[in-house]
Amino acid sequence: KNTQQTKTAVIYARYSSDHQREESIEGQIRECKAYAKKNGIRVLKVYTDRAFSAKSDNRPDFQKMITDSHRKLFDVIIVWKLDRFSRDRYHMAHYKHILQKNNVQLLSATEPIPTDPAGIMMESMLVGMAEYYSAELSVKIKRGLTENALKAKVNGGQNPYGYYVDEQQKLSIDEKAAPIVVDVFTMYAEGKTIKEIVQYLNSKGLKTKYGNQFSYNIVQYMLSNRRYIGDYKYADIVIPDATPPIIDKDLFERVQRRLEKNKHAAASGKAKEDY
Repeated sequence: KNTQQTKTAVIYARYSSDHQREESIEGQIRECKAYAKKNGIRVLKVYTDRAFSAKSDNRPDFQKMITDSHRKLFDVIIVWKLDRFSRDRYHMAHYKHILQKNNVQLLSATEPIPTDPAGIMMESMLVGMAEYYSAELSVKIKRGLTENALKAKVNGGQNPYGYYVDEQQKLSIDEKAAPIVVDVFTMYAEGKTIKEIVQYLNSKGLKTKYGNQFSYNIVQYMLSNRRYIGDYKYADIVIPDATPPIIDKDLFERVQRRLEKNKHAAASGKAKEDY
């Protein structure tokens, strides 16, 4: 390990979502290095996980750091706050036990935790509060998404071709793309195959919302998407006639009947006998 009395350390930094920036990691590392310098600890390496939640231990650099602790290469892990290491009490206890067996100490650069028995209680409280705030935030986000859904507002994800999201966070019809959706449904209802429709769209040089060519799966998904008749769905919330329809219900149902028929026809072709 080290032949001198100077303790050696690694730094672990993490941010949990795309809402946080690279500067968040840099700020954590800067404060951890300042803490190490102040306490005469030599930093050997920095481990970082970007856009990973501390509720999960499935973090690449985190797991690499735990593995490296078995090799007795460092004495200390420094984190900006304990919640960077974990927001789950079970994971914290599990990995602290591993570190203790490997004679590695976990230190927080911004939370002065005593080394006496009172420190055990303080650390448990800090981890418990981090887990509480994480769970509370999850509840608030879910509540907000549900409220949005009840008002038929867009909750993220991919929006159907032929629509755009307006200022009210609702779907509005894209006047340029909507006629193409109508063409797709009409062509299929009149007997064209999905493969033929895909070839037609790409031969016209038409692109998806993301600038790609149309594919079989994209067209198949379009033909079965109830958003085109105005239905709104989020989780278990379904609101009929909540968004402006592009396809009338009669055409949509004709298409669904043909999709179902062709699905059974494909299955019968695989059978040993006709049925």
